[in-house]
Amino acid sequence: MASQPRINSALVAAIRMAKLSKSTIAGPTEVHQYKQNEDRPDKAYTTERAQKAGKANAASGKIFVTVPPDFGPIPAENDPQRHQGVLVGECWEDRMECRQWGAHLPHVSGIAGQSGYGAQSVALSGGYQDDEDHGEWFLYTGSGGRDLSGNKRTNKDQSFDQKFEKMNEALRVSCKKGYPVRVSQEKRSSYAPEKGVRYDGVYRIEKCWRKPGIQGFKVCRYLFVRCDNEPAPWTSDEYGDRPRPLPSVKELKDKKLKDITDTTDRKESPSWDFDEEDGRWKWKKPPPLSQKRRVETGNPEDWKRSRKIIRQAQKSSVRDKLLKGAFAGKTLVRERSRGGRSLRSQKNIMLCPSCPTDISDFLQNLQVNRELMDVIESLKRETEEIAEDPAADLSEEEAANEIEENSDPADETEAERACKRKKVDTNPEGVKEAEGAQKEDSPSSTLQIQTSDEDLY
Repeated sequence: MASQPRINSALVAAIRMAKLSKSTIAGPTEVHQYKQNEDRPDKAYTTERAQKAGKANAASGKIFVTVPPDFGPIPAENDPQRHQGVLVGECWEDRMECRQWGAHLPHVSGIAGQSGYGAQSVALSGGYQDDEDHGEWFLYTGSGGRDLSGNKRTNKDQSFDQKFEKMNEALRVSCKKGYPVRVSQEKRSSYAPEKGVRYDGVYRIEKCWRKPGIQGFKVCRYLFVRCDNEPAPWTSDEYGDRPRPLPSVKELKDKKLKDITDTTDRKESPSWDFDEEDGRWKWKKPPPLSQKRRVETGNPEDWKRSRKIIRQAQKSSVRDKLLKGAFAGKTLVRERSRGGRSLRSQKNIMLCPSCPTDISDFLQNLQVNRELMDVIESLKRETEEIAEDPAADLSEEEAANEIEENSDPADETEAERACKRKKVDTNPEGVKEAEGAQKEDSPSSTLQIQTSDEDLY
């Protein structure tokens, strides 16, 4: 069923007619071209499709760095324009400009990451009342728990519990693996800049848990501790951070144990850690591969074998996949016996892995839509004929006229005479015209047509 789907041609025609009627009533649709990164302006801009003026519906400007989705600080080799990277304390006008330098990609969401991959960056904006900023470390509140449906996009009231899912789970993955998280800060804090957005460096999540928040519903909490090689922008230190003991979090001690749930502590050595020999923070384990581009490392032979296995899996039919996978070793019928005498065989029920449908009959007798197969094969044949003969795009009448104009009757080849015979046989009116014209031109025209007819048999 998956490899040979059946198409209801009548329903397809009805859907196409409905779409066509809508397009004719609404008029021609506007085509909006996607702009590549190199074609974008240096600053955020507003397109014709924007519903509101200003930066409410603005599009992002050019991304200046080459590695915004990856973890950790952005070094000079990933800054082809300035060759200095993104420095701690660098400020931008707003989140749109912060996005262009890769410090924090989302211009609205406070967390950038994927639940199965980890979180690359966060933005401190004081969106939740439970947030606490202490400079070298801070307590961050996860996302969710608010009703943002309809026109309540700026609702600050929490109406349900937060869970470790989506972006909250991405932060927990970074906590477990010890990944560095880029932190940008704006407003609503004594450590925040007076205006704009500032890059504060990289932090590491040391612990996360859930607890009842100020508004009564549970929130996800994360303990961030700074671990950057550059000094913090609010200090006058000349050197970066050194390993420090974890701060004492008041809510972990004052609250009862039953109020704190889903506590996660890192059980393995962190991927980003301080190297005593080099005297700096660096990757102690290989960083995760970027999801934006494919990086092939390791033995080339292993990659060849893996690609071969993938191709074989793609070529195998659905029946083979099911029989070798979910129904391996199962027969279509089951033989039964009792007390030394054989009973009537019973059919084995084989449920589809994705739905409660019995597909045993399908696995035994594959059904193919022959009409659809014939259409596909005829289209393939036409494509092959056109590819082999480029002159096939011309109509038969145009080809015959071109032969008559550019060739002498005495020098006609067998192929040209066959083309004329085909035209005469398929067009009865053309036969009369040809006979009348040839009687006027030559007395032997009738003989030539009769000879041609005899050659056909």
